[in-house]
Amino acid sequence: MDVIVEKLNGILWGPWFIYGILLIGLFFSIITRFLQVRHIKDMFVLMFKGEKSDKGISSFQAMSIALSGRVGTGNIAGTATAIGMGGPGAVFWMWAIAFIGAATAYVESTLAQIYKEEKDTEYRGGPAFYIEKGMGQKWFAVIFAVAALIAMLILMPGVQSNAIAGAVENAFGLDTWITGLIIVVLLGAIIIGGVKSIANAAQIIVPFMALAYIIMAIIIIVMNISEVPSVFALIFSSAFGAQEIFGGIIGSAIAWGVKRGIYSNEAGQGTGAHPAAAAEVSHPAKQGIVQAASVYIDTLLICSATAFMILFTGMYNVQDEKAAEGTDPFIHIGEFNNGGLAGDEQMTFAKSIEAGAAYTQYAVDSSLPGFGAPFVAIALFFFAFTTIMAYYYIAETNVAYLFRGNTEKVFIWIAKIAILIAAFYGTVRTSGLAWAMGDVGLGLMVWINVLAILIIMKPAIVALKDYEKQKKEGKDPVFDPRKLGIKGADFWIDYNEKRKNK
Repeated sequence: MDVIVEKLNGILWGPWFIYGILLIGLFFSIITRFLQVRHIKDMFVLMFKGEKSDKGISSFQAMSIALSGRVGTGNIAGTATAIGMGGPGAVFWMWAIAFIGAATAYVESTLAQIYKEEKDTEYRGGPAFYIEKGMGQKWFAVIFAVAALIAMLILMPGVQSNAIAGAVENAFGLDTWITGLIIVVLLGAIIIGGVKSIANAAQIIVPFMALAYIIMAIIIIVMNISEVPSVFALIFSSAFGAQEIFGGIIGSAIAWGVKRGIYSNEAGQGTGAHPAAAAEVSHPAKQGIVQAASVYIDTLLICSATAFMILFTGMYNVQDEKAAEGTDPFIHIGEFNNGGLAGDEQMTFAKSIEAGAAYTQYAVDSSLPGFGAPFVAIALFFFAFTTIMAYYYIAETNVAYLFRGNTEKVFIWIAKIAILIAAFYGTVRTSGLAWAMGDVGLGLMVWINVLAILIIMKPAIVALKDYEKQKKEGKDPVFDPRKLGIKGADFWIDYNEKRKNK
């Protein structure tokens, strides 16, 4: 299994694909005239303006579900692993992919709104829907839906639950299988209520934990305020190999920064597009702009919080890919004061991906002794738990795309059972395999979705121009696909007709 997963990752995450994602994000940024800068005010105003309805959820709830998917173990363990494997420069490349990825998030989320459907009194949409309607290729849409189900129900939940179990065991000494049972019980209680239940839980949990986590990072920065210039200098110099010690790992800095950045903010993956489609808005561009903000919140705030806690306290080691075989492959830059591990034990710990969350725990502990392990464990529990909730919502949406009627209801229950099993299994399997399988799932979805949005991006660009035109005229933008020459947006034609007849 390990060999198969490793080979798949080698194909899916080859160097040309890593750089390709950067170029695609840059392309979308240019073609939207850097909306992530021009509309930064609208991002946060629109976030709180949308109202929920019987059929849809509010813009804030949609963003909260999207953030549930974006903010997870990648923000804590993933960021720490990126620093460990790619050096402090990986943080810069995580910022870069977030900045240009915001434009990608706009495109996919706006397409999801344009081509959404009303199914069983709920709004449904996402890549499978816009691939079929925008490209006219149902077979390609089915491939995405199947890939999404495999990723969301089998491959990726284990990454989140595995990180939770490791952090809880490190902090409280609780056996991983007990943590697994707790996750299953809580998750089952929430997902049984469907999208509204998930939205209600997400809008409470995600903002609260994100704010608490950012405040903790600010406290640690203030406690190490004299290190601000040196830490930022370290990030930027190692990002471009300016320092001799990092010169050999600049490629790793880019690769790990982009890879973990995409894993964390999910721009281009298509996951954020699913809840975006469920939002009750008058114009698709509104929710696209809000979803661009969720990428900023995920990476520029929460991932940066993790990176700063680690770098300001010096709790990291960096792998040197040029090290001779049989020699210590890690450059010991940080103190890595890991609570008593030393010598071979320390290096074994550092080489393990499980070290990801623990790096952050020890970073907080170094400034606030005895507080780091439980705080990070609790933060990781809520971040990763809400991510598994979002995975279920995405899976349910793709089940709704593939099936109809009673068959749909049967497969929705199968999806509930499958994700509960996967979440429990993830707590007891090795972390290396969990992360590798998660990367396979992510890679499959990114490949299919990015190709699709490159082909059918035009309606999202037209919608942005229409939104900006109406805003300039002092109007609250409303969407009429027929005036814009956008075909396949049947929901909006019916929606406008019903609104006229009221």
